[in-house]
Amino acid sequence: MVSVTDGSAGHHQMQPADLALRRRLEAGAAGKLIGAEYVTWDHPDGSLQPSLDLREDIIREIRSFQPDLLLTHRTCDYHPDHRAVGQAVQDACYMVTVPLILPDLPVMEYDPVVAYMPDPFTRPVPMRADIIIPIDDCLETIVKMLACHESQFFEFLPHNMHATTPVPDQDDGKRQWLADWYCQMLQQRRERFDLQLVAHYGSQRAATIKFIEVYEVSEYGRSLDGTLRGQLFPFLSTPQESP
Repeated sequence: MVSVTDGSAGHHQMQPADLALRRRLEAGAAGKLIGAEYVTWDHPDGSLQPSLDLREDIIREIRSFQPDLLLTHRTCDYHPDHRAVGQAVQDACYMVTVPLILPDLPVMEYDPVVAYMPDPFTRPVPMRADIIIPIDDCLETIVKMLACHESQFFEFLPHNMHATTPVPDQDDGKRQWLADWYCQMLQQRRERFDLQLVAHYGSQRAATIKFIEVYEVSEYGRSLDGTLRGQLFPFLSTPQESP
């Protein structure tokens, strides 16, 4: 897991240097919950550009880790840093297979499948639900991971979003507050993609699914054909012919 920026701008009280260190520790704790290495880069938060330097950083990371699947932001996300990352990943996709680009690292035979994480935006185009994953069984783990990012979810975002319900003082109360907020967001996503969920799983199975994760497969990464889809998402059912 990679945070491209250092998180140093995302607070209303802390100083950037102190916040960057705290964010790095919080991110590491979140990754540890699922046995993932979490890397935080040093690009300053809030001022990221889809530059050649950033593209090369991403090419190096892809070639070093050799991912089969890469998750990132769409280029119409609300946050300028997110848009910059999405653009830089898009620019890096083909280049990871070009031998004379950064020749000090072994070239990849294929670029990874790239999937965009969900967002609610419709301009210039709304998100396409290519992959829909039921996450009811994962919800507790997801909330625990989010709760590791204390400075963001319990401090800055409630302030920045003018939360109407105050964050409780006790840890159990905080966790429940976060779960309630997250489930509200997931419910909106479930309603938005209801027709696509039924198309993927059929009406009977879809009726048993409460929460979902949704991804759009990028046209700029490796094509997700039937065989590769089965390898990367073996737990998914094949889309139905009709609801």
